[in-house]
Amino acid sequence: MTAHSAPSARAALSAPAGLAAAVLAAVSFGASGPFIKPLLEAGWSPTAAVTARALLGALALLPIALVSLHGRWAALWRARGRVLIMGAVGVACTQLAYFAAIQTIQVSTAILIELLAPVLLVAVVSVSTRRTPPPLVITGSILAIGGLVLVIGPGAIEVVDPVGLGFAFLAMVSCAVYFLVAARPSNGLPPVAFAASGLVVGGVLLALLGAVGVLPMAATFGELPLFGSMLPWWVPLGIVALVSTSLAYAAGITAAEALGSRLASFVGLLEVVCAAVFAWLLLGEALTPLQLLGGGLILAGIGAVRASETRRRPVPVEGAMIVT
Repeated sequence: MTAHSAPSARAALSAPAGLAAAVLAAVSFGASGPFIKPLLEAGWSPTAAVTARALLGALALLPIALVSLHGRWAALWRARGRVLIMGAVGVACTQLAYFAAIQTIQVSTAILIELLAPVLLVAVVSVSTRRTPPPLVITGSILAIGGLVLVIGPGAIEVVDPVGLGFAFLAMVSCAVYFLVAARPSNGLPPVAFAASGLVVGGVLLALLGAVGVLPMAATFGELPLFGSMLPWWVPLGIVALVSTSLAYAAGITAAEALGSRLASFVGLLEVVCAAVFAWLLLGEALTPLQLLGGGLILAGIGAVRASETRRRPVPVEGAMIVT
């Protein structure tokens, strides 16, 4: 397959740097659950928490985004379709579908299905190209699925409510769309500007749905238990907005542009491992030997997919790139 010679993030960012960005995104996203949980337990509705998270994350990224754009508004306009899809699907729909799913099915089941997005991407590519995935990708997919089941808990596989199951699959599709859109050529739009604009679209959309009563909006503003003491409500929300939203989306988009949707999505599976670790450190939820084994299997799966991607590394030929 031949690509145009226009500069891209994959050419500008090395593979190790892309992997580092992907790991940073997974760690950042993984921290959201343990910090959001005290807010939900205090009376925040999921819609209010996600809306505040998206809008505050966008606000935190805005100064950096403006500097990175350096007046190149044409780049943002050219990417308007990509931005709208990222905000509506990658931010808003993913969150809404996930929270709708956990109303009727277990959280572990919903997470397990949503994080099958990398496997969905492999299947879509296989069907669209009519080619069987490379053996290493198949091996990595099997290892990653096994690892997810162990980290989340074998009890996640059970007979569930069909409506909740449908929302969980919608979250999976939305998550896959996030990686696909994030991996598309930037056409001059910096990743941080793309992340900020996508969060603005997603946050505003969620706020509008809450304002008209489609989604429940509720929030409390007292002190919450965190780090073994009582802290103001804005502390966990601020950590989620800065770390698990602005940093996570900027790093995730940077990684997807550098690595491609498939490898970036598999590295993103580390999110569930990081979430388990943060829950252990912050909430006292102990890690089990099976969870540790599951984390190892996920790492092995990522390694297999990474090895397959290395074999397909683009080779520059007189201004073009040919994927071997």
